[in-house]
Amino acid sequence: MEPSLIYKALSNETRRLVMLWLKNPEEFFDEQAYLNQGLNFRIGVCVGDIQAKAGLAQSVISSYLLTMQKAGLLESERIGKWTYYRRNEKTIQEFAEYIQKEL
Repeated sequence: MEPSLIYKALSNETRRLVMLWLKNPEEFFDEQAYLNQGLNFRIGVCVGDIQAKAGLAQSVISSYLLTMQKAGLLESERIGKWTYYRRNEKTIQEFAEYIQKEL
């Protein structure tokens, strides 16, 4: 865990919103489309759905997701031509403990 990368990733409002959306994806995204494909939100949320929710260009969202993945906040899985992102709860917990102990 690299705290400075996490601070940078969380310094952007949209990236913080993505973290919130992925915490409880069933509140923010339609899981039925995933279930129809034999998937569910445990795999993550498709980049296209995140992009549509954010209302930003796909290239911007991809850049944001990559920043959060490099910081360790997100994990990704590619299935076919689609990439799905989910929170990395282990790193999030480590960061929460770091803040509680260090700050």
